[in-house]
Amino acid sequence: MKNQSKSIVILLADDDDEDRMLACDALAESRITNEIYCVTDGEELMDYLRQKGKYSPPAHAPRPGLILLDLNMPRMDGREALREIKSDPTLRQIAVVVLTTSRAEEDILRSYDSGASSFISKPVTFEGLVELMKGLGRYWFEIVDLPQQAVSQYE
Repeated sequence: MKNQSKSIVILLADDDDEDRMLACDALAESRITNEIYCVTDGEELMDYLRQKGKYSPPAHAPRPGLILLDLNMPRMDGREALREIKSDPTLRQIAVVVLTTSRAEEDILRSYDSGASSFISKPVTFEGLVELMKGLGRYWFEIVDLPQQAVSQYE
């Protein structure tokens, strides 16, 4: 099993306050202790990743090792943000898991075509979300090897 002491930052991009709160609660309930940062749309996501605006001090926006990305957000949606992330040589190594209510085959295909690491439809119950987060945590933080730059400099 991998070393669980790696501190990998999770960045959650979702415009729905309740969905963000439930995701953070589910992560905590599933014993995932990684730092979690949240943004509310694709433009804020890109500002965070590029450390622009309110995210310009690097300590306010540590590089994530994993992005949980909702597709349906205002200003810049998750589809556009995913394409932008994966076309940027400084960002494309970041694992992006699409976590959305959509089950549309077109969204699934486009997400993988645009470079998503995974596509997951949000469970309808909190218990389902907790189980999902446990699985994500085990897979992304215990099994998978992520690039060294994904490991937080704040260890």
